[in-house]
Amino acid sequence: MVYPMSDPVLNFIEQQASARQSQLLAYLHDLLAAQLGLEAKIRYRIPFYYRHSWICYLNPVPNEGVELAFTRGNELSNAQGLLSSAGRKQVYGIVLHDPATVSEAALLEVLNEAILLDESVPYASRRKQAGKSDPK
Repeated sequence: MVYPMSDPVLNFIEQQASARQSQLLAYLHDLLAAQLGLEAKIRYRIPFYYRHSWICYLNPVPNEGVELAFTRGNELSNAQGLLSSAGRKQVYGIVLHDPATVSEAALLEVLNEAILLDESVPYASRRKQAGKSDPK
């Protein structure tokens, strides 16, 4: 089944070569968009989810997995121990191969913390700050 072009995220999910990745993407998309009310858009050819700024994105990875990556992951507590930096400084993520292997409650805790961070602490790009001159 092909979704109407009016929803590029659902088209992205449907077009995955792996049925397992399509199922994981559909599960996570439903969790992020329908249950948590995040807005989804395709950016850099993958689905990004945001409210005030980008919160997370879904990235298909080898071995039929999907990474749920948090754009401000370095600012999250990771109290659940789910997040991995994979050598990145800012983005942290969770690679899923089967939704049953991760507690949905723990996943929701990480997601709610990321949403709270987005709503309470405006994102300030360090790249933009480095280029500003002091207006004294």
